[in-house]
Amino acid sequence: MNSIGSKKNLDIEVEDKRSRIDPEHPRIPIYRQCELLGLSRSSLYYRHAEASELERKLMRLIDEQYTKTPFYGTRRMKIYLSGRGYHVNRKRIARLMHIMGLEAIYPKPKLSRKDTEHKVYPYLLRGIEVDSPDHVWASDITYIRMHRGFVYLTVIMDWYSRYVLSWAVSITLDAHFCTEALERALRRGRPAIFNTDQGSQFTSEQFRRHLREAAVRISMDGKGRAFDNIFVERLWRSVKYEEVYLKDYRDVPSCIEGLRDYFRFYNEERPHQALGYKTPGQVYRDKRGCLGDSVPRPPEV
Repeated sequence: MNSIGSKKNLDIEVEDKRSRIDPEHPRIPIYRQCELLGLSRSSLYYRHAEASELERKLMRLIDEQYTKTPFYGTRRMKIYLSGRGYHVNRKRIARLMHIMGLEAIYPKPKLSRKDTEHKVYPYLLRGIEVDSPDHVWASDITYIRMHRGFVYLTVIMDWYSRYVLSWAVSITLDAHFCTEALERALRRGRPAIFNTDQGSQFTSEQFRRHLREAAVRISMDGKGRAFDNIFVERLWRSVKYEEVYLKDYRDVPSCIEGLRDYFRFYNEERPHQALGYKTPGQVYRDKRGCLGDSVPRPPEV
């Protein structure tokens, strides 16, 4: 068989494997499905990168506008895009927003969809005064665009100090990268309460098991409670306007490098008005020192 025929057959084989991936599988995460099929996760990522140039432009515009006005649904987004010269129907906008994980019901990216088979925990933060580091940690997921394609970012943040304890990126929305970030954060300390939304990544057994084994109380945002994770939401805006939109990452490695530099800057150099113009790192370490806690190492990717 000639080389052209071999390449064509190889492309068909890879596409067949891609079609077998089930992002909604209740027990087998995407990274494990890729292993079982002999499919590299990078090849799954490049499926996203093959989107048309027009759709990449539309997704960039939607991302920027949604970050400014997260209450925009398909109707308002259609009006916004029309004003920019892109006359597309709402069905197409809805499809792109679904890929990006954006939903206007909440003023936040609805990247993690609830899994009805997973246990959901009550919201524990109502009326609580968070007065020290490691009292409450929180986590969420956001969409990060690149020059071609995109990745997803998760962080684990200390509510009191806004300190980013750990973070991770992934080309898919399986629970694996969220669990990796949690494992790294728990090596540095342990919160009394851990708060997330009700997404399948956070209600998965592997994620909850780590919290149970660390004797951490689990709290989950109630449906429609827009600001239960407000500090992480503010972080997403800072990350995008101060880093992502300025850099236009070429690929995944440059994205990881850029985010690593930004979170170092965010934790150790960027003063916060709400923290008395101290940095999250200063507040986190100073207060922990007063309480007699050990100082954690800097966050890893």
